[in-house]
Amino acid sequence: MSSNAGEQNAEGPAPARDLIPVERLARFAYCRRLGYMEQGQGEFSHNELTVDGHYQHRNVDKSAGGRKMADADGRGDGAGKEKGGSDDAGAEGSAIQAHSIMLSDDRLGLVGKLDMVEMEGRVAVPVEYKRRTVPETPERTNPEHRVQVCAQALLLRANGYECTRGAVYYIGSKQRVHVDIDDRLVAETLQLLDDFRSVLASGAIPPPLEDSPKCPPCSLVGICLPDEVHLLAADPKITRDQVRRMYPLRDDAVTLYVQEQGARITKSGERLVVKRTDGSSQAVRLIEVSDVAVYGNVQVTTQAIRAMCDRGIPVCFMSYGGWFTGMVSPMAGRNVDLRTAQHRAFASSGSSIAIARQIVHGKIRNSATLLRRNGGKGDGVAQALEQLDGLAGRALGERRYDALLGIEGLAARTYFGQFRAMLKGTWAEFDFEGRNRRPPRDLVNAMLSFLYSMLVRDATVAVSGVGLDLHLGFLHRPKHGKPALALDVIEEFRPLVADSVCITCINGGVVGPSDAVRTGVGVNLTPSGRKAVIEAYGRRMDSQVIHPLLGYAASYRRILETQARLLSRHLTGEIPSYPAFRTR
Repeated sequence: MSSNAGEQNAEGPAPARDLIPVERLARFAYCRRLGYMEQGQGEFSHNELTVDGHYQHRNVDKSAGGRKMADADGRGDGAGKEKGGSDDAGAEGSAIQAHSIMLSDDRLGLVGKLDMVEMEGRVAVPVEYKRRTVPETPERTNPEHRVQVCAQALLLRANGYECTRGAVYYIGSKQRVHVDIDDRLVAETLQLLDDFRSVLASGAIPPPLEDSPKCPPCSLVGICLPDEVHLLAADPKITRDQVRRMYPLRDDAVTLYVQEQGARITKSGERLVVKRTDGSSQAVRLIEVSDVAVYGNVQVTTQAIRAMCDRGIPVCFMSYGGWFTGMVSPMAGRNVDLRTAQHRAFASSGSSIAIARQIVHGKIRNSATLLRRNGGKGDGVAQALEQLDGLAGRALGERRYDALLGIEGLAARTYFGQFRAMLKGTWAEFDFEGRNRRPPRDLVNAMLSFLYSMLVRDATVAVSGVGLDLHLGFLHRPKHGKPALALDVIEEFRPLVADSVCITCINGGVVGPSDAVRTGVGVNLTPSGRKAVIEAYGRRMDSQVIHPLLGYAASYRRILETQARLLSRHLTGEIPSYPAFRTR
């Protein structure tokens, strides 16, 4: 019997059922929720452990390139075979070794890449490489490692080999641990495979682990949000003080902004190179870039775009004035269950208005907080705060969409009616009397519009990364070309991020009248003014704030993504309501 090599024949009939990768079966053995998220929802994320694991596997992975291995009758091309008495995994005798081998079997419903197989005639021994040290357990292996080796052994048997034992080679200890493929382990592995298929067929994600030491090192912890889900689902076993912040305060990678007209972004090795029109250039490592924002006439080469897509780095295109026009991003939206739940919630007037209420309530509360902190003690400010407090309460109880929009609009007029009270210095020449746009008629509004566009871009990246439908909002209704859900997500952050940066830039003298360009129809920022605002915005997004519900500190950039994740958890039914972010 020859191997399918993990591929489906494009000309033949499709298998009766999807093949489950062996490594994901092992993930399911480690944590059922993790296995479901990777196989059923298409979620994956790297952390330092997964990156190091790929590095430790580099020699095994490149040995054969995943080509076909000969079957037990001698057919096949024998790719990846080499003679030798031993290797770093401690091969025994004079076994022939085959590295990085893909095998599959439709009857088992399994597919997998075997790190190494040692063969002597019809007898084969799979050897699985692990980056860590030998576990301190009686078996000297972990259960998920034994399941993985057993599943590989079953694939070898299905392809005509005799396989009664396997091994795990722990790179950290440079030790090889044998695994007996006995009837008990085979039964456990097959039962686990059946359980995995049943869970996938149910369409219901398993609950997160409770206070488990497995969670902090998991690469999907920032997507899974185990403690956050338990807390917001009102699980009595966990309190706010017990919620663990299990991912970094802020991202090490940052946004690359390119606004010089005529500049060109190219790729050189593992770096992006920005070439300016004056012949100078600047290089930045791809690993240090979270996303790229280009303004106006900036060229990006195909090689650079492909490299960024390969690494999950979106490229956002803005007009010269800051209008968000589009994005090139990696393949997203693999979580079909999430999008189905989003469309179902949108179609339900009750679910849709419930989410919209929380968004409006959070925005009004945060607007009042900013005004209270910066507006002084004048009668106008006090009256506005009282009105905002009442409107926030009304928003939380409103059940009609049109009325909710009316409350939101009235709150915005009340808030911006006192916005000038938060500005220091003389701004009379810009005649700021309230919010205006398209085009903005004063420097303050020009800054606000520019900041809101940056916030929409960041929310678009976050929403797309989570796998939600960008164009299907709950407060902002769908409209051609409008990123409605990104506009929903930023509402709570408009006052706390964009408005706060505008006030800081003005009161700190970072931006002044010389940074305004007056046209026949409005006011724009100068290139130096835009640069100053971009830098101030970046500092604000990287600043830390305590999440009032979850109790831990994180950057605004992290919290923006967390809110999108929490929205997804609400849509899939794991938490009862969307918890809007409100600072104190």
